[in-house]
Amino acid sequence: MVTPITTSTAFTDARVTAAHDSVLGVSQSGPGRRGTVLFAHGFGQTRHAWTATAQALVAAGYQTLAYDARGHGDSDWNADDLPYHGEQFADDLIVLAGEQPQPPILVAASMGGLFGLLAEARWPGLFSAMVLVDITPRWDTAGVERILAFMTAHPHGFESLAQAADVISAYMPHRPRKSESSLRALLREDGHGRWRWHWDPRLVAELARDSEQHQDALAEAARQVKCPVLLVSGGRSNLVTPQTVAEFLALVPHARHVQLPEATHMVAGDDNNAFTATVLDYLDVLPSASAVALSAATEHVTGARS
Repeated sequence: MVTPITTSTAFTDARVTAAHDSVLGVSQSGPGRRGTVLFAHGFGQTRHAWTATAQALVAAGYQTLAYDARGHGDSDWNADDLPYHGEQFADDLIVLAGEQPQPPILVAASMGGLFGLLAEARWPGLFSAMVLVDITPRWDTAGVERILAFMTAHPHGFESLAQAADVISAYMPHRPRKSESSLRALLREDGHGRWRWHWDPRLVAELARDSEQHQDALAEAARQVKCPVLLVSGGRSNLVTPQTVAEFLALVPHARHVQLPEATHMVAGDDNNAFTATVLDYLDVLPSASAVALSAATEHVTGARS
């Protein structure tokens, strides 16, 4: 069920009931003649990370749906007595994708890509194609630790958006300084004059820490994926390495790989024009959504609502 909230030039912001009665914030465009692209962001991000790419895809004839993962952005946080675990996030993807009229194309970064692999392995045919953004079933653990150290370095938040911009610029000196308007999508004011990250702090301990213990299961999930797959990696990524890419391509031999040399792990944010062009080039060679639906060997279904 979708409950509209506000409408912009191209996107409608809404609240959508996903798995286990969790309510997620989404931004959706109008119908597109070329099918639907479903965007899943990375850990600690929000759906707004995809806005520029979504606008380009809408102009190219696609409907787009970007959502905030549970515990992020405008989506519900788990109740205090309900720990976060990966199956919940995969279940949310299964519901969102399964309720589309035809299997959508998944464009998913980092955490979103891992749960996309799990969802597609559980429901073959859930996606008509997948674009994984700088993530493979195995990753450089030191890179993850660096990211988590940054994300947990200010447990009491920031005294101002300007301070937050300073901290982000020091962490990512290659990127333009964040504007206050863009920071409002990443931070929320807590009512005491402090600005805090727009995600549940429990996610670090309950979901991100020790995530490497799931790498074997993720590799097996990747092995089961049969839909078309594109891996877009950053040449300066601190998570994805030539070795992890090689293993992924061995697990998914029909997958294609494109590296954007100057991008870090934050591929879409580092070079959005090159990233979007890469995605559009890939989508141009895919069968149409209607052709995929007609040839699908498995029924497109909605699951995991209970």
